[in-house]
Amino acid sequence: MRRLSGYFFAVVFFAIFFPQKITAQEARQSPAPRLEADSRAYMYSEKLNVPLPRWQDVLDAALWASGWDGSGESRNFIIEGTEALLADRNLPSNLKDRGEYILEFMHRRFLRNYAERQTRLDVLAGNGRFNCVSSAVLYVVLARAAALELRGVITRDHAFITLDVGNELIDIETTNSFGFDPGRKREFHDRFGRTTGFAYVPARNYRERNDLSILELVSVILSNRIAEAELAGRFYEGPGLALDRAALLSRRECPLDSPFFADPEQDLKTRLLNYGARLVQQGREAEALAWVDAASHLAPDPGPWREFTFASLNNLLVKTLRTGKAAEARSLLDHNRRRLNDEDFARLDLLVRDAEMVELSAAFKGGPEETETILNALAVSGLEPARLIELREFVLLTEGNRIASAQGWPDAIHWLEQALERFGPSGRISGALRVYRSNRAAELHNGFADLYNAKDYAAAQEWIQRALTEFPDNRQLATDRDLVERALQR
Repeated sequence: MRRLSGYFFAVVFFAIFFPQKITAQEARQSPAPRLEADSRAYMYSEKLNVPLPRWQDVLDAALWASGWDGSGESRNFIIEGTEALLADRNLPSNLKDRGEYILEFMHRRFLRNYAERQTRLDVLAGNGRFNCVSSAVLYVVLARAAALELRGVITRDHAFITLDVGNELIDIETTNSFGFDPGRKREFHDRFGRTTGFAYVPARNYRERNDLSILELVSVILSNRIAEAELAGRFYEGPGLALDRAALLSRRECPLDSPFFADPEQDLKTRLLNYGARLVQQGREAEALAWVDAASHLAPDPGPWREFTFASLNNLLVKTLRTGKAAEARSLLDHNRRRLNDEDFARLDLLVRDAEMVELSAAFKGGPEETETILNALAVSGLEPARLIELREFVLLTEGNRIASAQGWPDAIHWLEQALERFGPSGRISGALRVYRSNRAAELHNGFADLYNAKDYAAAQEWIQRALTEFPDNRQLATDRDLVERALQR
């Protein structure tokens, strides 16, 4: 079953760390969100916050919620149709019959094509395209003009009307001309599914449907417009529309508590955060952080804003560090320190310190003083143990290679042996030490070979005896010793 018409659920959007590609043109053309409710929202909140509002007020509020700019003939067209209904000689006096007649009249006069997402009343008036919300609101306008008492109904994915005729409550599926009292009509069941794709929820299934006041029904137009805008990528529209919806619903004495009807304050928070997430998607992390300052007071729940701030600043720091600018990243973090609590600052500080240590290590050329400076800096860096070991090993091996080149293998071997004593076991250091020792043993063998080949056997014997004091268990050097001893015996 498709779920886009009727009541449109909130689109939760918080994919910050893996942004999709956004064109530069889109980023430039996105207007700034509106951060104040339209004053008319409060006016219509007062006018519609009564059990039976005037039909003119419902019409004006619905056109406003639809985003109608006052141009065109939308309002006049609906007013003319309403007047024609009231003047219709065939309009029954019996309330139940009148309700059914109005549904049929609405389909003859106004409705042309069902369109799953067409929630706006002005568009309905302009081209006859409708969905469950726009048709339900138009029915309310006509029925209130005809002095009927009614309310809205919302389900998980649909909206319709309930008519109160005194001794009976009658459901009206406004998307269908057969929708009057649908639970008792076979032809309704046959056609309704094919027309809209939604199933009727009978009155007895009270857990799957909730009553709406007329005010709340009109507010669903704003909910649907928000969801439509976000699906189209126009996240900048969400905050203003959510503020309008919150203002429109602000005077309710008994707010509806339903999983099918978004709480206006929670809905506003989601819209604010969604717009901020869109800024991050567009690579505008600095603006996203400024957005927190501008908008967080409108939804003062610190938890989500803390998460969003951390994510935005994390993204900004990662982008900066990927360009090799650790100093710039440090400056950014320090500049935004006020936005973070101690825990989040520590996490981002560790990220920057890691980059600083990598940068410092990468620039390291060796030397006793510089080596000790870096080792001390690493010791107090607070890096994760694995990362600390990795960088420390890099420094120790860099210095070991420098010593080997400048002073020879014995000093380099001594350096790595001291490193193991100082910092404990290390597979990389131990592996390097084996290579150094092998290189030193090869160096001693080559020195022996030069003397032996020159037939200076006494010097060769003295050389190999000293070599075996360094590597008493080396088989090559032991072979060299045996070779020179046989030469001396000849």
